[in-house]
Amino acid sequence: MAAYLEFTFDLGSLDPQAAEDACWACGASAVTFVDARDDAVLEPLPGEFRLWPRTLLKCLFVQAHDAPGIRRALAAALGLDPDLIGVHELAERVWEREWLKDFHPLRFGRRLWVCPHHERVTEPGAVVVALDPGLAFGTGSHPSTALCLTWLDAHAHLLRAPAEHSVERQALGLDAHLAPGACVIDYGCGSGVLALAAAKLGAAQVHCFDIDPQALAAARANARANGVARQVQVHDRPDTLPAAADVLLANILSGPLCTLAPRFASLLRARGEVVLAGLMQHEVADVTAAYATCFDVAAFGERDGWVGLAGRRH
Repeated sequence: MAAYLEFTFDLGSLDPQAAEDACWACGASAVTFVDARDDAVLEPLPGEFRLWPRTLLKCLFVQAHDAPGIRRALAAALGLDPDLIGVHELAERVWEREWLKDFHPLRFGRRLWVCPHHERVTEPGAVVVALDPGLAFGTGSHPSTALCLTWLDAHAHLLRAPAEHSVERQALGLDAHLAPGACVIDYGCGSGVLALAAAKLGAAQVHCFDIDPQALAAARANARANGVARQVQVHDRPDTLPAAADVLLANILSGPLCTLAPRFASLLRARGEVVLAGLMQHEVADVTAAYATCFDVAAFGERDGWVGLAGRRH
């Protein structure tokens, strides 16, 4: 049986690329950067390699038996005290599935769930998005994603309402912005979790865009796995997104949210709904001001300091 040795150290002020290269040079079979304190990291900018405020680096050595020797070699390559590098032996397992054991079904609102493929939701009437964590951001575990999913669940009855009911509601001055056959845009889609939820809740068309090619690949694969590939269209350029959409969801960062306000206005029909997330409480005023010209936005929820805004286009 192969012997697996895992070495762990705090990245601290070390250069991430240099530290990773040192691990490979010492014979590591895998190198992983992990969060040491459960800090949030959202979608990186193009070409950006973003880490957590405190990051651990873990490197795995296969068929290795000389733990002290490897630790000394790593310490010398990294310029660290060997005592700062932790080591323990790992039993042989199916590693590509082992890490998924920490992920379990998550419920949002009344009946929307995000569930990893290795588990099942048995709740009567549940609407389930099957999704394993991957390289693209978005499983529902982050507060900003959870806020968007909860918003979608709260508007599910409008997504599925018969057309005549939508007309009646509009005549009464009630919410009818998510008409049957609604067209939804998920801007900065990551894994596509919001798009999948919108499709499963009744939207007829969902259009995804992201700057990260890995996210686009993940969104396509996840749409196929959830049986909504016909409803979900993935775009690799923002200029191919349709205009006059009913709803636009953007779970990105406050800076891009502010910059994109005019673009979002051009993509939505009159009285179309925009849902914004990825901003902190102290950023609400700036984002609200950026949208004031074309939208009436207000907070609809807050989780752990993260805020969701929603509003209609004028």
